[in-house]
Amino acid sequence: MPHFTSYDNAELHYRALGPDDSGLPPLVCLAGGPGRDATYLDGLGGLAEQRHLLIPDNRGTGASPPAADPSRYAFPHLAEDLEALRAHLGLDRFALLAHDAATATAQAYAAAYPARLTRLILITPSSHLQGEFPDDARDIFTSRSDEPWWPEASAALQRLAETPTPAEAHDLLLTAAPLAYGRWEAPQQAHAATEAAQLNPVPRAAFWQGVDEPARQTLLAGLREVTCPVLVMTGGRDAVTGVRAGELVAASFPDGRTHHLPEAGHYPWIDEPARFRRAVEEFLHTP
Repeated sequence: MPHFTSYDNAELHYRALGPDDSGLPPLVCLAGGPGRDATYLDGLGGLAEQRHLLIPDNRGTGASPPAADPSRYAFPHLAEDLEALRAHLGLDRFALLAHDAATATAQAYAAAYPARLTRLILITPSSHLQGEFPDDARDIFTSRSDEPWWPEASAALQRLAETPTPAEAHDLLLTAAPLAYGRWEAPQQAHAATEAAQLNPVPRAAFWQGVDEPARQTLLAGLREVTCPVLVMTGGRDAVTGVRAGELVAASFPDGRTHHLPEAGHYPWIDEPARFRRAVEEFLHTP
């Protein structure tokens, strides 16, 4: 598995998927969670069949070793790992895709290194950095109460908020999983079944640490200096982060735009792979 040396001499690993002789620029992809193994991205709805994807294993996930200092798991430090990967790959500028919590890492990177990005794609982000917490995800969840999985998922969600034991949390995550998908069929069920084993508790707990209000405001100011086009994708059935959060994130950039998939949930490449793939490729090819 290929690896690179980061700013503090940590040896980190990354995955390379798809053809590297397609003539298309590579797409760097960041996994969220936070602290989730990047294998859950799969081939991103078929993107790997036509484009070279480079997917780092964040510290303490996949093949990358744990950090000796837990502060290195915080998303601004993960952005510095990304810059080390860029330098290792010899990319002057590149396109970046991030999902879920990794959209915070991507925003931190964009604010720090705006000239390095040609395109930025943020998939189902929260608006944590924007300091706003819309409640439309709850509304989406409630609107699906006629679906057969809903009563058990609702009860599991409440139990997860009560700090269950790790063994209990494993089962509760799977029971609550349908709320993250546009529908609950075989592909979604197979994808959800991997989640609990892919989550790494220490990187997950430390991801949001160490960023105070002045630092957050500085980061937001940096986003106003990002000149590359930014696409924020939202899912109309996403009961994890909802839709409004993505709109707030897009508004943080001078050239931010949204693409809405009404039938998709939090993982649009699983729910609507063809539409997801087409939207990403059209955006990457836009002059």
